[in-house]
Amino acid sequence: MTDNSPGPKAKRATSAKVTIAPKTDDQLAGTQSIRRAVSILKEISMYGQRGVRLVDIANTMQLERPTVHRIIRGLVSQGMVVQDPTSKLYRLGPVVYELGIAASPYHNLREICQPALRRLADRSGDSVYLVVRSGMDTVCFDRLEGSYPIKTQTLEIGARRPLGSGAGSLAIMLELPQDEIDRVIEVNASRYSLFGLMTPDRLRDSLEKSREAGYAINEEDVLPGVVAIGAPLKNADGTCYAGISIAGISPRLAEPRRGELASILQKEARQLSRKLAEATDK
Repeated sequence: MTDNSPGPKAKRATSAKVTIAPKTDDQLAGTQSIRRAVSILKEISMYGQRGVRLVDIANTMQLERPTVHRIIRGLVSQGMVVQDPTSKLYRLGPVVYELGIAASPYHNLREICQPALRRLADRSGDSVYLVVRSGMDTVCFDRLEGSYPIKTQTLEIGARRPLGSGAGSLAIMLELPQDEIDRVIEVNASRYSLFGLMTPDRLRDSLEKSREAGYAINEEDVLPGVVAIGAPLKNADGTCYAGISIAGISPRLAEPRRGELASILQKEARQLSRKLAEATDK
């Protein structure tokens, strides 16, 4: 009888291991088109309700206009971007807002913070902001107005700004280690001037001045004649993810009133941090 069973060499061949090439960054993180679409959404969010031109998006992202137009057209079809029929400027659409509410990791952050924000607005008479860190940026979650007739509406709800731009954002940055601060400034260096008077050197000066004061101070770094002070909101483990701030015209936030409001702001921030930590534990 003929033995048709495989010999030793054949057995070794069938049991040989197959080497699988490691996945590339594109395969792990998603396609290039998805990354570009997300980057475009972030760029549009920077301009809030003012909107932005397609050419400005293309120039900032260093992409060809047809490429940007094709991606935006797809985002418009899904309700994630809308275009003003008159100005032709693009803004974020309602679907982004809906998804943001559903995906927010901060629970009912606005609901918990609003009583404190209202007390600050009533006590100061000025504008009060709540911002949350998002990567190298911060996003405005809430804004309340005080009774003073001259308003300083420097930030719209939902607006995205480079980390360090604004007093609440500066308060977050003050809690970071120096190497991370250096990295944030490096990444955002070319973006600060798009949203105010801030520059990398000016930001470093503001950080130093704020450390000496014990709270974040933004002196006309966003708009001429506008001053703001900020305080951080921290997790139970001490990490900072949000900030609150009071902004007003320069004469209203001069000393000694600035220091008095800073003490009130810091007290509210500490109490809010405790409440938010308790809400997270539930």
